[in-house]
Amino acid sequence: MDLGIRDRGYLIVGGTSGMGLAAAAALAADGARVAIAGRNAERAAAAAARIGVPVTVIAGDVNQEGEAERIVAAAVAALGELAGVAVTTGTNLAAHSHAEQASDAVWTASFEDILLGTVRTVRAAVPQLVAGGGGALVTTGAYSIHAYHPARLPYVTLKNAVAGFTKTIAMTYGGAGVRANCVCPGAIETGGLAALRQQLARERGVPAEGLLETVMKKEWHMNVALGRPGRPEEVGDLFAFLLSPRASYLTGAIINIDGGTEF
Repeated sequence: MDLGIRDRGYLIVGGTSGMGLAAAAALAADGARVAIAGRNAERAAAAAARIGVPVTVIAGDVNQEGEAERIVAAAVAALGELAGVAVTTGTNLAAHSHAEQASDAVWTASFEDILLGTVRTVRAAVPQLVAGGGGALVTTGAYSIHAYHPARLPYVTLKNAVAGFTKTIAMTYGGAGVRANCVCPGAIETGGLAALRQQLARERGVPAEGLLETVMKKEWHMNVALGRPGRPEEVGDLFAFLLSPRASYLTGAIINIDGGTEF
């Protein structure tokens, strides 16, 4: 499908790995001009090289005050305009904590990483999108906002906040032509899960193939209709579609991409 994004400018915050990198690659493959932003300049440059076509690399951390504005401004300067922004950050591991384990420091760090980084990016991007006659925003929630789990209390709480924030942005700026949607991935085999597959295979002395799928079902008790974790490119394609004019009547949506995970 032609997404209708050739020569349009898109910024992917968190675009240096996993789902964000996959989204950037999907956009670039369809002819878009893409900027990827990440905390580590070397990692960002290496990620850009893997995409296979020239993309703009911006080093920065939206968890830090003022950085989102700088990153968005740098993207506009490099791309000439901004048709859409995706935020794929917000995976703070400390947020996977029980109530009694989640200290004030854990809650504060989780708030900064999961929610405030998204808020800052969207706040910086909206004026650019409005000035350009509209555009698209895509944020990242989690399937677990529908499947509460005691071991992920800060994570689930703040991903719920991302979803609510996104729907409110959609309602607030729809009249200005700005769409906003929230993608809620399930278990996606990005770097962390891919590494866990190999680690478990070494520890248990069994082949890696099929191991993560077994662990998901028998140990994590995840009933996934498709019987496997997702691939980053599957989520990246969804991000690219939502950012594109092909999704022109889709806004305020909370979209699960979780292989049919039972809640």
